[in-house]
Amino acid sequence: MLHSLQALASTAVIERAILLANHLIASEPVAAQRLREHSGRSVLLHLEGWPSLLPALPPLALRFTAAGLIEWCGDELPEAPDLRVSVDASNPALALVRTLAGDKPRIEVAGDAQLATDVNWLFDNLRWDFEDDLARLVGDAPARELSRFGRSVAGAMREAVRAIGNVASRLRGGADEGGGSNPR
Repeated sequence: MLHSLQALASTAVIERAILLANHLIASEPVAAQRLREHSGRSVLLHLEGWPSLLPALPPLALRFTAAGLIEWCGDELPEAPDLRVSVDASNPALALVRTLAGDKPRIEVAGDAQLATDVNWLFDNLRWDFEDDLARLVGDAPARELSRFGRSVAGAMREAVRAIGNVASRLRGGADEGGGSNPR
């Protein structure tokens, strides 16, 4: 029962992530144009070193459509994907903290160089214009204020993450230098 609930939840999360990615791609005509050139091609995303204590995550296979969008292949993994992307997921919590701080995770890429270049371009250039989407729901002025508030909260969170990272590295450095004991 738990396994089937996990499968349903992961399917729902993946489908929503694909919808969000396609929303971002569709809002940037250059992105869709770059992906149209790769119509029918596939990318296989694999999380390397995922902790065994956490529920296992399947490899994620994506295919590019003629419209320049992406679709999830579901359980239908391509035998020979055009691009393989492996992401270091050995410490998901640390990866999340680093991502919040603006760092990219360690990845390994194998396959078609042009496809890899275009996928990398997407990661470097696509940004969610949250304020614009929010304005469609609540109007321009409230969206501007909510967006400004969100940016300040996000900035504070980034600073907190950096501060925690600095403290943690100092503590690790002190433990390494002092042999792990804390002399008084």
